[in-house]
Order: sequence, then structure tokens, then C-alpha cells
Amino acid sequence: MFVYSVRASSLKLAGAVLVSALAVIMLAVFIPDYTSKANDVPASAKLSYKAKNEEEVRNFISQFGWTVSEEPVDCVEVTIPEEFDAVYTSYNDLQKKQGFDLSKYKKKTVKRYTYKIENYKDYSGTVLADVIVCKNKVIGGDVCSADINGFLHGFSPEVKP
Repeated sequence: MFVYSVRASSLKLAGAVLVSALAVIMLAVFIPDYTSKANDVPASAKLSYKAKNEEEVRNFISQFGWTVSEEPVDCVEVTIPEEFDAVYTSYNDLQKKQGFDLSKYKKKTVKRYTYKIENYKDYSGTVLADVIVCKNKVIGGDVCSADINGFLHGFSPEVKP
């Protein structure tokens, strides 16, 4: 018969080593990787939403690659309705796909800037960019054609209703 004895301090040491090894493995698995490159950051995280004046609104639109007219085609105050009808609900769905949500601004009066886009490719008609601003911050908007049977999408053409 073979008998092996272990002192309590040896068991404690082995347990501590095992727990430490498990802790290192857990940290390696669950701690996020902070070494990602700047290009890995989503485009929306890089955007500036400042809109104190027309220049900042144009700068916001240009972040998506659009060149717009120097002066807005239209600049009006609009009140976001308290209850959304089907059209507003559909429009807000588009906003949510872009990271906005107009339901937070129900009953608020906001400004809507409309600019003519001068560099929209593969379309010969008039294309407009609408930017909705509240308290000097962009809260929504779209790019659309001025034609009756035209199109509507988010600031980026990939964001469709």
C-alpha cells in the first residue's frame, strides 16, 4: 500500500494557483478588446451632431459625402405631433434605423432645414436633404427626391425605410 501525505499549506498553494489560473482565463475571455483600430469604430460614433447654425447643418450633411447648396431651400419650424399617424410612424422607423427617435420630441417645436444635394449620382432629378434640429442638435432627417414618384432614404443611401 502506498500512502501519500500532503501538508495543508501545499493544498492552499495548489488551490491559489488553480484559482489564479481560472481568473486569468476568465479575464482573457470576457474582457473586450480595446486594441481595435479607429476604422473599426462604427461611422455613427464618429459623427458630429452639432447644429447651432446653417454652417454646422451643412457640415453634418457633408459627413455622409453629400455636397449641398450654400443656402437652404427651406428652413421652417415644425411641431412633432403628440400622436403619430401611419406616415409619422413609418418616418420614425427610418429615423430609428439611423440612430434617432422622434418620439422623444413629441409636442416639441423643432427646425427643419432643407438643402439641395448637388452630387447625388445616378439620378437626374432634384434631390433634397432634410435635417431636423432641436436645441442645436441634429435629431433626425432624410434624403429624398423632389419628384412625386421619387425615393426616400436615410442620410446614408443604405438606410432605407
